[in-house]
Amino acid sequence: MRRKPRIPASPLPQRDGVDPVRIKLPREGGWATVREHLLARLAAPDGVIDGMIGEGLIVREDGRPLTADAAYVPGTFVWFYRELPDEERVPFALDVVYRDEHIVVADKPHFLATTPRGSHVTETALARLRRELDLPALGAAHRLDRLTAGLVLFTVRPGERGAYQSLFRDRLVRKEYEAVAPYDAGLALPRTVRSRILKERGVMAAQEVPGEPNAVSRVELVERRDRLGRYRLTPSTGQTHQLRVHMNALGVPLLGDPLYPVVTGPVPTGDFRRPLQLLARALEFTDPVTGHEHRFVSGRALEAWASYDDWAS
Repeated sequence: MRRKPRIPASPLPQRDGVDPVRIKLPREGGWATVREHLLARLAAPDGVIDGMIGEGLIVREDGRPLTADAAYVPGTFVWFYRELPDEERVPFALDVVYRDEHIVVADKPHFLATTPRGSHVTETALARLRRELDLPALGAAHRLDRLTAGLVLFTVRPGERGAYQSLFRDRLVRKEYEAVAPYDAGLALPRTVRSRILKERGVMAAQEVPGEPNAVSRVELVERRDRLGRYRLTPSTGQTHQLRVHMNALGVPLLGDPLYPVVTGPVPTGDFRRPLQLLARALEFTDPVTGHEHRFVSGRALEAWASYDDWAS
């Protein structure tokens, strides 16, 4: 069995709970210096790479600053800190519902991304927990959409992360969601929805397409209040936007959804008025490291149900 190549430890510490950028120099390429490769690869504005090199902000594996004439050595690494965007703080608590020496289970609020990506870097659940719990090696075992609230599983030890990730890959985690959407007297529930969902890169909304189903969701009506219903959603698969797509296909799109049935664009930064009414309510699994049976339940309540009159109008 072929062994994965060793990645050296970063010579730079985390900053604000965010890892520095690591770049591996490809084994193929005709660059004479590392500088030439970075100029071609990063497509940064003129002068940025040279400025970073001049200020000693790009370092080699031994921690020494990269020089402009440093020879290109295939297979080696360089590190630097990304330019962090100005981020508006998501003004909601990130609660820890469970913690031991192996895992952390957090109850994520709406509008907080799970892991650093794009314009959301320090204002993410992972970065916050690393800072607040003083756990720099913390990693995410899976992700929730930024607009979805609820339970997220994180791993404390990097060497155990793969074991917990495999639970989600192999569908060994029972996930239960709660949602608020319109009530339709003509919609027969409970039912299991099966379809093929395609999410194209660069396209905001996913879509159902012909073909072998790759997405399966159980939909149940838990409670009704006039024109709104509270639903229990149990996915057997984990396609992007799966529950949102399936509820929209049933004719009862989730309240507060900016993509389904109509794409109204991304939620503006700092607009926390109408959260998507979707909550990852429960996670249940057998711990692959300790063997313990876990069941965790979110303590959050969906706003549209708690403040029915405001949302039903």
